[in-house]
Amino acid sequence: MTKPTSKSKRAHIISHTHWDREWYLPYEKHHMRLVQLVDALLDQLDQGPDFKSFYLDGQTIIIDDYLQVRPEQKERLEKHIRDGRIVIGPWYILQDAFLTSGEANVRNMQVGHRDAKRYGTPSKIGYFPDTFGLVGQTPQLMLQSGIDNVFFGRGVKPTGFNNMVSDDGYESSFSELMWEGPDGSKVLGVLFANWYSNGNEVPVDEASARKFWETKLADAEKYASTNELLYMNGCDHQPIQKDLPEAIRMAEQLYPDIEFVHSNFPDYLSALKASAVQELSVVKGELRSQRTDGWGTLVNTASARVYLKQMNQLGQAMLEKVAEPLASYAHLLGHPYPHDQFTYAWKTLMQNHPHDSICGCSVDEVHREMVTRFDKSRHVAEALIEDSTSQIAAAVDTSTFERYGDEARPVVVFNTSGWERSGVVQIELDAARLYFREGFSLEDMAAQMNAIDLSGRILVDEKGNPVPCTVEDLGLQFGYDLPDDRFRQPYSCRRVRITFEAENVPALGLKTYALVRMDSHAASDSNTLLRGERGMENEYFNVTIADNGSFALTDKRTGRTYKDLGVYENVGDIGNEYMFKQPENEVALTTKDLRAEIRVIEDAPYRASYEIVHHWEIPESADETLDREQRELIYYPHRKAQRSKQMVTLKIRTIVSLSRSGKGIKLETTFNNQAKDHRVRALFPTDLTAAVHHVDSMFEIATRDNTPAPEWQNPSNTQHQQSFVDVSEDQAGLVVANLGLNEYEVLEDGRNTIAVTLLRAVGELGDWGLFPTPEAQCLGEHSFQLEIIPHDGNGATSGAYIEAYQFQIPWTLAQTNVHPGFLTPSNSPFEWQGDGLAFSSLKVNEDSGDLMLRWYNMGSNTTGLKFAASESIPQALEDAYQSNILEEETGKLNASMINESSTALTSKEWALQAGPCEIVTVGLRR
Repeated sequence: MTKPTSKSKRAHIISHTHWDREWYLPYEKHHMRLVQLVDALLDQLDQGPDFKSFYLDGQTIIIDDYLQVRPEQKERLEKHIRDGRIVIGPWYILQDAFLTSGEANVRNMQVGHRDAKRYGTPSKIGYFPDTFGLVGQTPQLMLQSGIDNVFFGRGVKPTGFNNMVSDDGYESSFSELMWEGPDGSKVLGVLFANWYSNGNEVPVDEASARKFWETKLADAEKYASTNELLYMNGCDHQPIQKDLPEAIRMAEQLYPDIEFVHSNFPDYLSALKASAVQELSVVKGELRSQRTDGWGTLVNTASARVYLKQMNQLGQAMLEKVAEPLASYAHLLGHPYPHDQFTYAWKTLMQNHPHDSICGCSVDEVHREMVTRFDKSRHVAEALIEDSTSQIAAAVDTSTFERYGDEARPVVVFNTSGWERSGVVQIELDAARLYFREGFSLEDMAAQMNAIDLSGRILVDEKGNPVPCTVEDLGLQFGYDLPDDRFRQPYSCRRVRITFEAENVPALGLKTYALVRMDSHAASDSNTLLRGERGMENEYFNVTIADNGSFALTDKRTGRTYKDLGVYENVGDIGNEYMFKQPENEVALTTKDLRAEIRVIEDAPYRASYEIVHHWEIPESADETLDREQRELIYYPHRKAQRSKQMVTLKIRTIVSLSRSGKGIKLETTFNNQAKDHRVRALFPTDLTAAVHHVDSMFEIATRDNTPAPEWQNPSNTQHQQSFVDVSEDQAGLVVANLGLNEYEVLEDGRNTIAVTLLRAVGELGDWGLFPTPEAQCLGEHSFQLEIIPHDGNGATSGAYIEAYQFQIPWTLAQTNVHPGFLTPSNSPFEWQGDGLAFSSLKVNEDSGDLMLRWYNMGSNTTGLKFAASESIPQALEDAYQSNILEEETGKLNASMINESSTALTSKEWALQAGPCEIVTVGLRR
């Protein structure tokens, strides 16, 4: 603990290194340097107490990475951690905030705390040294983690002592401030106003030290609100300064009225709080550097290497929105919850979440390795999903399909979202199998499978009602089982693909269907959603496609028509992986005046789809000036390169679909990119009157201005999104949802057009040197998915946001057998109610075995939450409590009796109030 001092000022020097695991070097090259650094650190600490402590960058993965090479050093490392000389945690990795999900950030904090506790005590430091902007819910997440502070390097611009604050919503008078989240949570914020290297490489010799401290003291005093001055002794991949104790002694000789301390974050915070006399600015909401020139926010990392963002969206959804809920349901039925496998999958995924990784702003080798990690994590999730669905399906009573004979093939549809759901689903199932163990020759098996008559097959629900479907014969296929108690069991089968609309599948639950033979049945549903030559219509919408491939969408509920949706835009990009830069005076190309090829590709009772094809000539690259400017390290805002006169064809294939019960219009866009140095966006004019828009962020629907602040100089005002962006007025609104397309812009074009970036192709990393990245040109095949969701002006209460969230979550289907079971063919383990609440997660606590459920309030008003468990669960859930995000109990919840008319529920129901924008976690004990 830092003691009070009579000296006028105190300089807190904190030793650290900011460790980007991978960036301008591939991971293993940085990894070898990390081993050298930690070796040197341990040697220095062993020499005695003069070198007091070192902050290990707030991420426990550094320990894993080091011990992977130096396992014999574990005890030595652990000793210094327990002695407080190496400070670790609270995170597993230092993640990007805007490109990773809320649940991924929660798992990051949970894993970081758990791993840190194996060695000592996690530091309670909200550490974001180089995060590219911070989400508005950060204060609440910190407080729920037992952290009352945030240290960060980007997001606000301090004006300095006695300067006028240009806007107290976004600027701070000092490097210290109070940061308030949308729920009212407040934490002490400390901005690295002079960066997290302002105390790096402190000189030991007198002349250099005097010059160093003259500058550094003045720089810190310019922004500090107290006489407790912070100096960060380190930088990116910085080796430790072994002679720092000598450098501090020299500084004390030069400035006897200043106390120089080899400090740490807890001591600095204690001294800062004790000495605070100035009134600090209160900064509210997101920290996105709104009041800057707009060039240094690095927002366009949201569109660098979009394929990484798409893989991340799928990987996160598969773990948090599918695998965890299904494993929790299976756990309720008596099956072990695979904690270790989930931790492994999450760690593998989170290794792709640091800003230089998920942001796509590293050398090509880094991002190649990321693709492998994404695959590895997803494969674990898929294996866990398969195990859970088979366990749950085995408990479902499918005996109702016995009446259809031996050829009945039950299918269980799982809805792992938090709301009831309808939608078009698809499964490949085996209509018949012959196992190799049965002794047939391969020729006999093939003959028998090919001879199977698939005619007369229809789909029915658990009540025997026919369900319109499409059955495609996939012919003879090979398959295998992997039993728990036997060698693998290969087989030949006759496989079919079934496509149909699953209706009203319960939230977090399931619904059962079966493919059966019914030779005599009523004619299949011949209804069509097609209207006219190029139209589609369901209960809610009417869609008409124009000659240029754009479409008009009429919301029949509000009478509002949205026109020119789905035009594509193409411009040059002479920037880099960090920032977009359009060539000066370039006029954007669009498909508005380009005639498209349009044809029907699906006409089923449950869905209609059109294919739209554009053959579009665009420049093949930037001109030769860009290569010269890159080699001369010309800062990207000052580049003069233009686009090449040589053209290539970009063939864009768009599928526009409307389902029978669809609350939105789905788009799938594919193309083979053979152009370089350019950007492709999809445009959706709203023609709505609005000065602000709403966007999905981490545990929050953030409100942002359409017009940037006066200080903004960047011609582009692109911003981050997670699941969707929404432009609304009083009686109408338009949501554009996406899968892994994290960059958008609301254009000031008189139409409030929502522009979503599909692809941005560039050829260099950027930042501090020339690092060519030819693979960032993203040549080759790409596919993008969007959903357009009109609503009545309130996305939260109309269900538009629910539809957008469900768009993120893959359906899960499983084939099973006809068998008895204690689960009804349509059921859910939970029911809940809460206006304006978004369901976020369902998992099992590793220590207690309790079920953990999380919601967050999408609005700024308090709302009620009620929830209960199904009577079908073998062991009743008897106790409920409220928790923080670390799954530590914060208060018991009292149960009440449920109205007996609700026979699907137990006799207990719990209720609580969710405050404005509050993140609510509930634990359930058995």
